[in-house]
Amino acid sequence: MDRRWVVFVCAAVAQLVVVLGAAHPFISEDALEGHGSTGRSLLQAKTNCPINFEFMNYSIITSKCKGPQYRVEPCCSSFKEFACPYTDELNDLTNDCASTMFSYINLYGKYPPGLFAYECHDGKQGLNCTAYLNDTADTTSSARTVRGLFPAVGAALGVAVALLRY
Repeated sequence: MDRRWVVFVCAAVAQLVVVLGAAHPFISEDALEGHGSTGRSLLQAKTNCPINFEFMNYSIITSKCKGPQYRVEPCCSSFKEFACPYTDELNDLTNDCASTMFSYINLYGKYPPGLFAYECHDGKQGLNCTAYLNDTADTTSSARTVRGLFPAVGAALGVAVALLRY
């Protein structure tokens, strides 16, 4: 096989890994608010969520976000801690991840409908998850761990491509 072709394929794979690994650092307003509405999405079939929210540990939220007052800071920070590792999936409005996640959050926490959508706002882009995606020291989330590996894999492939050229 031609050496240039090998270099090209390796470079393409490295770029793909880096692009796919870059997580969107916000949970969009559509994902927060869209779980309870119908509107245009009524006629659009949604795919099943690739994440199984059924058996997740919701104590991150339920231990900190307590009623009847539902204080904004503990509720929103615990919600971000739970949801931010899944920004890509939650922002994908073609699947039912947001509605599924909120169904389980409300089931286990017995929260009023729309609590997090109405109380948790960081700006026009939605909830800012940057701090929660970069802070991996206190979490065992597999989603965060896998996302953390993508830049390292991309760098390793880039070095391999560079070495192949010489």
